Amino acid sequence: MVGTTQAINATLYDKLNYNFIRDMAPVAGIMRVPSVMVVNPSVPAKTIPEFIAYAKANPGKINMASPGTGTGPHIAGELFKMMAGVDMVPVPYRGAPPAVTDLIGGRVQVVFDTFAASIEFVRAGKLRALAVTTATRSPALPDVPSLNDFLPGYDASTWLGIGAPKNTPPDIVEKLNKEINAVLADPAMEARIANFGYTAFASSSAEFGKFIAEDIQKWAKVVKFAGIRPD
Repeated sequence: MVGTTQAINATLYDKLNYNFIRDMAPVAGIMRVPSVMVVNPSVPAKTIPEFIAYAKANPGKINMASPGTGTGPHIAGELFKMMAGVDMVPVPYRGAPPAVTDLIGGRVQVVFDTFAASIEFVRAGKLRALAVTTATRSPALPDVPSLNDFLPGYDASTWLGIGAPKNTPPDIVEKLNKEINAVLADPAMEARIANFGYTAFASSSAEFGKFIAEDIQKWAKVVKFAGIRPD
């Protein structure tokens, strides 16, 4: 199983004992996992334009929690900072639950989090969802806009897929790709994936490899912009 974490780590870490692109044969995508930008209800902003204005009026005073330095939610927040031109203080936690707990308690103001960790708190009114991080709206939160609506080009969904050792015979890779895509096309599997608020990520092995290469380049720019160093 490979995913966004490996794409980020490719440039986050100066020394790895492997090269993600060189040493892995891309097989197939599995799913795209949207995240949502959520704030404590005490934050006066109810829309993305209002939040950007609020952040610019209070530089360095908004605490942005994440499950840890270099994680997908942290990098999604740094991409937002880069594209919106705002200054927020990153506050890394050891995992999502304590980050969300402190967000609910008002000790931090914003989190870019996965649906699984925060959607029930949004539905219960304990957190306010400002936008989803995918390029389009999510069926799981149909009334919540996409960040792309306000910051064109913004897309920070997490992805998962399957990779194989680099020397795997091409015919084996293609057979695996065909079978995985057949499973993803099954209505029961589509429904199960959608139940989590995710979307199936079917592709050819070549398309998946191209996507991975582009994702590495994308996050490399964010890592460099934010000056992120692993803990």
